[in-house]
Amino acid sequence: MRLRALLETDALGLRLLGGEDELDRTVRGVMTTDLRDPSRYLSGGELVLTGLAWRRDAADSEPFVRILAGAGVAGLAAGEAELRDIPADLVEACRHHRLPLFAVNETVAFATITEHVVRQVSGERAGDLAAVVDRHRRLMTSGPAGGGPEVVLDLLTSDLDLRAWVLSPTGRQIAGAGAPLPGPLGAALAGHHLAATRTGRRGPHRAAVTGTTYSLFPIRNTGRGAVPAARDVRESVLSDWLLAVEADASDWPAARLDLLQGVTQLIAVERDRRDAARTVRRRLAQEVLELVQAGAAPAEIAARLRVAAPVLLPGLGVAPQWQVVVARVDWGATGGQTAAAGDIASGPVAQALLEEILVDPAVSGPDSADRIAVAHTGEEAIALVPLPTATTAAPGPEEGASGEAARADVEDADALDEEPGLHADALLASVREPLSAGLADDGRLTLGVSAAVHSAEGLRGALEEARHARRVAAARPGRVCAAGHHELASHVLLLPFVPDDVRRAFTARLLDPLRDYDRRHRAELIETLEAFLDCDGSWTRCAARLHLHVNTLRYRVGRIEQLTGRDLSRLEDKLDFFLALRMS
Repeated sequence: MRLRALLETDALGLRLLGGEDELDRTVRGVMTTDLRDPSRYLSGGELVLTGLAWRRDAADSEPFVRILAGAGVAGLAAGEAELRDIPADLVEACRHHRLPLFAVNETVAFATITEHVVRQVSGERAGDLAAVVDRHRRLMTSGPAGGGPEVVLDLLTSDLDLRAWVLSPTGRQIAGAGAPLPGPLGAALAGHHLAATRTGRRGPHRAAVTGTTYSLFPIRNTGRGAVPAARDVRESVLSDWLLAVEADASDWPAARLDLLQGVTQLIAVERDRRDAARTVRRRLAQEVLELVQAGAAPAEIAARLRVAAPVLLPGLGVAPQWQVVVARVDWGATGGQTAAAGDIASGPVAQALLEEILVDPAVSGPDSADRIAVAHTGEEAIALVPLPTATTAAPGPEEGASGEAARADVEDADALDEEPGLHADALLASVREPLSAGLADDGRLTLGVSAAVHSAEGLRGALEEARHARRVAAARPGRVCAAGHHELASHVLLLPFVPDDVRRAFTARLLDPLRDYDRRHRAELIETLEAFLDCDGSWTRCAARLHLHVNTLRYRVGRIEQLTGRDLSRLEDKLDFFLALRMS
């Protein structure tokens, strides 16, 4: 189609600001971006849509337009929603580089323009896929009536004889036509895609697995409701979907490549819908997390959990148990990246990854994560995982196709089987290979899993437990590491290797004030501390064990905290006391 045809479509709300002599240019596709340098994603002939988030001052317009003109784009359409009026410096830069410039009325969504262009281009170039675009509206709806991505993939199979699957960054199948893609094959394809993306190569990427050639097309979240465009590939590489096609696209004509790129844009709408559906669950997790970290009363936390439970476990008749999972992504600086590692927003990356990791790999579809609530704070992501009952574990990744292999790596599988919920080793069994490819040589993912807790009162301890388990994982070698609550006690195995002078200094700092107090007052604070830790911080059990009134126990624990400056409600301080007692 020609640029001129866009102006003649009133529903698109386009106003020409410059380039009238260039309106006969051919439009071969459409791309939405706010990257300062989107050249790696341009192949020429695109209508580029931008919200102008890349523009900080007037000096930014000329290099941005120069990059677009050098890539051979057909034209630029700038939204008026951000700045109201299109800046004069952008108009002048487009005039200088002879790039047609349009203003997009703030009442018109970029998705409307994208849909129109894809429909026209697809219809003009290949009638055998016109139905893909005609069903765009159906793709945006949920449930059996909408069909989702399967509608497009069915058409690829029936009209072009192409087998294709939509995969998550870990290789989990989100949609597919015909037979499901085997889990190990999906993980291998995702690993190829992530590794190629990290090198900066433009898709589609070619991958040969078990003698079959596949072409991998990235599916990027480009809707107006998406997160701001990434400044660094590391901000999005671990969350983007991909379209895997069983064919070698390296010898395809440009028309067919354009059609497949259009298909990825249509599937991206499903990604937008999926992210919008997760908003409620993310908000619930954030509210509960803020209450827990602020030390709110258990009754207030319990009230928020009662609101969350029906959303995460619809139809559940009993209050669930909860587990906490903490994840963090850390990046090292590399010379080839456009942003320093410290500038990368790691919290959202970890949030998207954790939402993906906690999905049962045996379950396909974009909505299989509807029982997961993940928030992010600072550089870490925190998930609240509900367990249906106190005795039956929720379906977890360890029960998927690769569950048995993962459990073989656990020292005491029988003991783990008796515990409800998720186990750290099993969580990463099926995703370690592809994620390691995406993390390359400068990224690390570490993850910690708490034990299950029965009430709101236990969530603060569970959060600290998961955080400490993640730090244990961070001390291990490897790009993708996890640790569970059952591994925290294994610190005692390291004690013989601690130098004597370090042991003496550590125990003296913590225990000498208590020993001195016991000598002067015969208060038995050391004995009380040991019993309190052995009873897992339970006031009732500890008081009964020591034959004390609970108020007397509270007085002694308060004295221990006063003398040492520690807080026995914190997991880290409990662990320090535990180690000090073992080393003394």
